[in-house]
Amino acid sequence: MHFTRLRLNGFKSFVDPTDLTIQSGLTGVVGPNGCGKSNLLEALRWVMGENRPTAMRGGGMEDVIFAGTASRGARNFAEVALILDNADRRAPPGFNDDDQIEIIRRITRDAGSAYKANSKDVRARDVQMLFADASTGAHSPALVRQGQISELINAKPKARRRILEEAAGISGLYARRHDAELRLTATEANLARVGDTVEALAAQLAVLARQAKQAQRYREIGDALRRAEGGLLWQRWNEADAAFGAAEAALRLRVAAAAGAERAAAEAGAARGAAEAALAPRREEEAIAAAVLQRLLVQREGLADQERRAADMIRTLQARIEQLVRDADREGALNRDAADTLERLTVESEDLDAAEDGHEVALAEAAEAARLATAALAEREAQQVERTEEIARLAARHQSAQRLLADTRTTLARAEGEAARAKDDAATAAEAQEAAAEAQDAATEALMDAQEAAEVAEEALGLAEDRRSGAQAAEADARAARSAADSEAAALKAEVAAIARLVERDADGGQPLLDRLTVAPGYEAALGAALADDLRAEETEGPSGWCALPDYDAPDVPDGAEPLAAQVTAPPVLARRLGRIGIVGADKGASLQGRLRPGQRLVSLQGDLWRWDGFRAGAEDAPSAAAQRLRQKNRLSALRADLEATEARQAAAAATHATAQAQLAEATRADQAARDARRAAGRWVDRPRH
Repeated sequence: MHFTRLRLNGFKSFVDPTDLTIQSGLTGVVGPNGCGKSNLLEALRWVMGENRPTAMRGGGMEDVIFAGTASRGARNFAEVALILDNADRRAPPGFNDDDQIEIIRRITRDAGSAYKANSKDVRARDVQMLFADASTGAHSPALVRQGQISELINAKPKARRRILEEAAGISGLYARRHDAELRLTATEANLARVGDTVEALAAQLAVLARQAKQAQRYREIGDALRRAEGGLLWQRWNEADAAFGAAEAALRLRVAAAAGAERAAAEAGAARGAAEAALAPRREEEAIAAAVLQRLLVQREGLADQERRAADMIRTLQARIEQLVRDADREGALNRDAADTLERLTVESEDLDAAEDGHEVALAEAAEAARLATAALAEREAQQVERTEEIARLAARHQSAQRLLADTRTTLARAEGEAARAKDDAATAAEAQEAAAEAQDAATEALMDAQEAAEVAEEALGLAEDRRSGAQAAEADARAARSAADSEAAALKAEVAAIARLVERDADGGQPLLDRLTVAPGYEAALGAALADDLRAEETEGPSGWCALPDYDAPDVPDGAEPLAAQVTAPPVLARRLGRIGIVGADKGASLQGRLRPGQRLVSLQGDLWRWDGFRAGAEDAPSAAAQRLRQKNRLSALRADLEATEARQAAAAATHATAQAQLAEATRADQAARDARRAAGRWVDRPRH
């Protein structure tokens, strides 16, 4: 088995696609410690079927995926491909269709690894058997890792036997033997389970036989029961027929009795007429007594209604007393909550003021330091580019001088040999002189062609250097823009998180009306002064909170006042309250307060309040918690919009930076190609001169 090429992509330190060509003979990889030489051996073992994370020097198999560095992000997959030469067609039948066999193993995070052979999905076992048939594999002694030489020297006879078996080319047979033994063991276990299943089925068969006998007995008993039911029904029919005859005889007797009863009824009717003639005076007496009784009943019901109304009045007064007690308790609790809220907000305001002290100065100093660092970085990069170009020019001159010295020495040795031969063969000097003249002409033509090629290469190098300089400047600008966008996005995220924590901390359980309304920016103090802590109540059908009521006939806000409802988006339950609130200037409220009607109030944008009942509050008083909460909500919405725009600019800056990096890499490659072309042209120019 001949390995021709090893390709790595995202495997450990090989983050970029890397090809290792394995030529015939001895191929060596030389480098300092930590450069990734051991990773190549581990890649070979891994693609040949190694499944132990410890053999890969990791805690899990996903550790072979490039984990990222400070400048490059982590990869999501790793892939290793091993190309084998199968020109002799010695591979197993499943892999012997092509002149080359490409074995690929790919692992993806949280998805496991998969194998492919010539773009076809295969099992890990198939790949392991392919290499085992070739007397190699992930556990082959031919793959010598660090410390394995001492292990082979001190190996036990069993391990030495494995080495000899692999050298003899029978390790694949032993692998198949081990596989066959595992299958035989599994077959024996299956046979044991089949025996247990047969015994279980035999027990079930005995149970089913007993159930079949019980079913046969059930059918016999059912037949006897149906016959008995038929006899019972026949007997009941006979009894019903006899009862029908007896009922007909009884009917005839009842018809005769009914005729006698009709005659008795006629006689009783005649007696009733005589009795009704004598009943009229007694009915008159009954009517008089009924009227007296009705008057007494009406008087009793009136007294009962008066008693019920008195009892209802007593209960209503008691309920009002209890409600007044509850209202007094609630007002006391609200006062205590308001005092606690004011104290907490005062502490938070002091903390925010302390946190803002020195923030602008520190931000300006950080921006100046970032600008100076960016300028210093650009200057250092320019110096590094100049030094790199100077080193490249000196290296090219040194190589050219070395080649010139070597060509001079070669020419000198050749001239000495030709002089010796000229002394020995003087007769052919004329012919040699003619050949030298022709060679001189050819060399002159070659020199002219090489000089033209050198001029073209020099012009291409100048263009490549200009492109690389421009790409470096564009990449530096894109990096600075990306850094600025990242800084701005980080600052906005921190501020959004801080204000969101304040808003969430101030939110009570449930959903108060304060969280269900929005107000235009600049009107927070006006709305907070108009409704104050009433906005913390919820919309509810219970005893405490806001309830929906129909609108009432009341005048609008006075002339010269702007309706506050036009600047607020609120639930319908606040329509009665918001419809009677107007916005005026701080200098007009006092003059308009006397014109207010019941339920109306005026507020200013600064937070002044004038109510219809004569109460007024100045803006210099402590701002309400509702106004601060509304400002925080509006500020949070504005910051989130700014954050979205900043994140969009951040993504655009990142894309621009990536494009600039790609252009810089392309310009660097073009510059290197131009330098190679110039060196090649220089060599052709130097050769004809010597």
